[in-house]
Amino acid sequence: MHGFLRAVGFSQISERKKLDQIIGRIMEEPTQKHTFQTNKKQYYTEFSKDFAENMGIAIRGEYDELGFFHLEHYFPYFSGNIVTVREDIIINKRVDTDAFTGMCDIYKLGVSLIFYLQNSVDYMNSKSKDNISRTASVNISALSTEGNILLGLEKDEKATQKGLADFKKRTQLIADARAGNQDAIDSLTIEEIDLYASINKRARTQDIYSIVETCFVPYGSESDNYSIVGIILNWKIVTNQYTNEEVYQILMNCNDLVFSVCINKKDLFGEPMIGRRFKGTIWMQGKVDFADF
Repeated sequence: MHGFLRAVGFSQISERKKLDQIIGRIMEEPTQKHTFQTNKKQYYTEFSKDFAENMGIAIRGEYDELGFFHLEHYFPYFSGNIVTVREDIIINKRVDTDAFTGMCDIYKLGVSLIFYLQNSVDYMNSKSKDNISRTASVNISALSTEGNILLGLEKDEKATQKGLADFKKRTQLIADARAGNQDAIDSLTIEEIDLYASINKRARTQDIYSIVETCFVPYGSESDNYSIVGIILNWKIVTNQYTNEEVYQILMNCNDLVFSVCINKKDLFGEPMIGRRFKGTIWMQGKVDFADF
């Protein structure tokens, strides 16, 4: 079973028989259906069904020349409803399955953002080549199977403005360093040494989460999994129409990147509120606008 099914309200799906029933429901009553013609007689098809607002399960496979559908893989999804970034995107095919991942450099994160591509069939229909960078808009979202709610940090207006100024300065330094500016590289190196010394000193008497407000760090062996701490901007509870399980959809700001996380109510420890923080591991997903590709 897919490990993130519980994130969209399917925590009780533990055997193939139950999953097959859901797959049958998706094929009979899809919310959306997308097709890509692989040759004259075969069609690669994606069925997706929303079981609550913006979340559900998608299945992909191929119809053969006799009209039989052969399931290749399925995945739970949560669709973001805001354009998170507009950057140069590189699409790569996954090795383990007939799916794709997207990658873009976002300087404010400090790392390359890698996400599972939700609309692979749209990419196939665009007839673009892999590993070629193109500018496009991306709706980023994420699924999580474990999370905790942390209290927010209290800051006055002066501290907030200083934090924003420091963040913009660091973002620009990272951009300059990636372009080969040696002065920017040296400045970042010195800044990292000072920051490490400051955190090491404060950590002796303070909790680490009172020092670090947000973070975005690659997690585990999967390239599109991350460990994050983000500030909650908004949230709501939706109910899976098939299982009646309640799911949180949380909009957050993580290192100045705004996106939503979907997590089963059973898997979240604490009560989300605006201004509090979400800490957890996520599977990053994204939907790319291929109109400009």
